[in-house]
Amino acid sequence: MGFRGIGFLLHCYLVLAAAMYFDLGEQEEKCIIEEIPEDTLVTGYFLLEPWDLAVTSHSPHFGVTVTIRDPNHEVLMTKRFGKFGKFTFSGHDSGQHYLCFQTNSTRFSVFSGERLKLHLDVQMGEHSIDPSHKIAKDDMETLQNSLMHLIDQMMYIARQQEYQREKEEVFRQIGEDANGKVLWWAVVQTSILLFVGFWQMKRLKDFFIAKKLV
Repeated sequence: MGFRGIGFLLHCYLVLAAAMYFDLGEQEEKCIIEEIPEDTLVTGYFLLEPWDLAVTSHSPHFGVTVTIRDPNHEVLMTKRFGKFGKFTFSGHDSGQHYLCFQTNSTRFSVFSGERLKLHLDVQMGEHSIDPSHKIAKDDMETLQNSLMHLIDQMMYIARQQEYQREKEEVFRQIGEDANGKVLWWAVVQTSILLFVGFWQMKRLKDFFIAKKLV
């Protein structure tokens, strides 16, 4: 592995230090759901390793196949990686996106059913602050990159708020429709009760007349 590969792996470890993780089995696929606003760039970092680092892996050349699906379940991206990597995609439609990860072997070796751990960090926005910028010689370049990061985060927050407003409008419409149906059902029930009550009173009156009790 060259210096660039070592540097990228170190960057993945730094990024994924506080990220989530979950277990994967042999040829198993697991998906997570992310609410992504329209026209938002998503960047993901992942690292696959044995669940128990003290046990020797039967498949040192394992990897991951990443598949991204939009809210309509159409595939936006599918790519095969090694045990660590970075992927990016843009959400063209607002809604739930499905990020799926399936284990594989880059050299067709056998997993022998061992459990694996996938570390994952998903970031949203055009730019992310690279730790290497902290040691940059040009302070203006570092400041410019930080400002670009802040601007992109503000744009992401604005898109997220717009998306939440759209969802709120949909839920409000659903609530109003449900309230309308409940109201009409109450009217129907009341009408049925009144009709049954009048019918019973008429039947009783006819019965008393027939028996000459009235």
